[in-house]
Amino acid sequence: MEIVKFFQTGGPFMYPILVVLAIGLAISVERYIFLSSAFRKTKKVWKQLTPMLKASDFQRAHQFTHQNKSPLAVVLNYGFARQRSKANRELVESAFEAGIMEVMPDLEQRTHYLATFANVATLLGLLGTIIGLIQAFTAVAGAEAAEKADLLSASISVAMNTTAFGLVVAIPLILLSSYLNNKTARLVEVLEMSAVKCLNLMDDAGIQA
Repeated sequence: MEIVKFFQTGGPFMYPILVVLAIGLAISVERYIFLSSAFRKTKKVWKQLTPMLKASDFQRAHQFTHQNKSPLAVVLNYGFARQRSKANRELVESAFEAGIMEVMPDLEQRTHYLATFANVATLLGLLGTIIGLIQAFTAVAGAEAAEKADLLSASISVAMNTTAFGLVVAIPLILLSSYLNNKTARLVEVLEMSAVKCLNLMDDAGIQA
């Protein structure tokens, strides 16, 4: 009940802050599910590819990655395509880098909105408080002297609720943004390391220098 009362007395700016929170949480859940799934698919793809790579069966590996749409398969498919055209190591490495650049937008999309939403929530809270204070002082101006102190104190308390709620929303969104960015960075590192391992196996199999 205290939470409901806190929200109701915060004024109209509590609602847009609540909308920001809902959108931010929806993005966070969607990104967490996507990245977690990408991690699982990456491990599965690498496990399936390893025997092919160790056997130098790059044609089969290329067919496998061409049919698979996981981030790692997309990255390695670029390199296998170059390797089949008898490209040298530098060109194959560049192809892997191009593959990573292709999957990066899908890995990073929408995550940057969380930091923006955190700032928006804070600013909406401050704006709601300022407008609430303006209204409070306007109301106090027409009140009797004996009532001014109590009325002003109550009005300021209500106005500050908006700032408090804005910060309550902003802090978790900032933490979620940091967590998801770190999770994305770890996935990119896994993709890069897998590409390097694949390149080394190609090199051992006689890729042109």
